[in-house]
Amino acid sequence: MAHAVPTRKTSAGAERRGRAPDALPDVFGERTHLVAKWAVPVLAGLLYGYWAASISRRGGPVTGWNLLFGFMTALAFVVLYAVVRAVAQRLPREGHAVLWGAFTGSAVGFLYSRSGVAMFTCVLVSLLVAAAVTGANFYRHYTCEDAEGHRVL
Repeated sequence: MAHAVPTRKTSAGAERRGRAPDALPDVFGERTHLVAKWAVPVLAGLLYGYWAASISRRGGPVTGWNLLFGFMTALAFVVLYAVVRAVAQRLPREGHAVLWGAFTGSAVGFLYSRSGVAMFTCVLVSLLVAAAVTGANFYRHYTCEDAEGHRVL
């Protein structure tokens, strides 16, 4: 004899917003998400630029060229971060993971190369970081999608 399958009660609002019905509630408003969408890359870029500039000056005094290098590095990081974030959203989980892995590996490799190590060491560390980030990203997206490839979280 056939029986009806029990279903969970869902809120109609969660389905309209494109979220899974059993996802965690969104406690922040749209404005907070918009500010965070741009504040996180800008703050990360400023930190990255400061880090690159401090490595470049090798303990010497801060100069105008050093400040310019830091701000240009920060600008490049923020622009690339925004491009990677925009493109990665449109890719399947494999492409998404590879793109973020390549970005992270390149960013770490650039900072490591500024310290004056051998290029082989720099490339090796960059590839290892890229592989680790790619693997972690792929695992996260693989476990957070349903059978059709739609994101659950």
